[in-house]
Amino acid sequence: METGTMIFFTATVLPLICTPGPDMLFVASQALSGGASAGLRSTAGICLGYMVHSALVALSVAAIIAASPMLFEALRWLGVTYLIYLAFQLIRSAMKVGQITLSAVPANGQLRRGFLTAFLNPKGMMIYFAILPQFMQHGGSIPLQALILSAIFIALCGIVYTSLSVAIAAVGRKDRFSDCRRRWVEGTAGALLLIAAGRLAAN
Repeated sequence: METGTMIFFTATVLPLICTPGPDMLFVASQALSGGASAGLRSTAGICLGYMVHSALVALSVAAIIAASPMLFEALRWLGVTYLIYLAFQLIRSAMKVGQITLSAVPANGQLRRGFLTAFLNPKGMMIYFAILPQFMQHGGSIPLQALILSAIFIALCGIVYTSLSVAIAAVGRKDRFSDCRRRWVEGTAGALLLIAAGRLAAN
């Protein structure tokens, strides 16, 4: 797989990971209530959830692509449409005023809850089914490419959420997730996803 393809994939999924959603809010809530260790346990659970997710979904995507070029093209346009949909959802949310609510979970349930949060997250499922295929090339091993892209996604989740846990634990203030910050992040992420959708549609 070409380095440029992996960089483009990173640039496409990173705004999704950095946008406040179930995964990020769960990690933030645990870091606020239990410190960095609680946030790290939650992050580990989320990464484990996406590992199982990726092993199941990435191989299914690979089989679909290998079976039919027409299905691959359909998935490509599904990915473009999904990115546009996410972009407008983020932009619309950025235009609304509303505080983010965080809730704590007991320490012994952080790993399990993190796992379930990621494994049952429909946004994660759509990333694998609608976005991964855009970055796979028929010239190479489809299953290998699927697993490489999945590994990049999981690694980015781990880096972002670990950094978030440490930062929140160090600062110890909820204004890290103030409404103004949320709206700015969501608006920026929406714009970046529109750009990514345009590039994928042009390919």
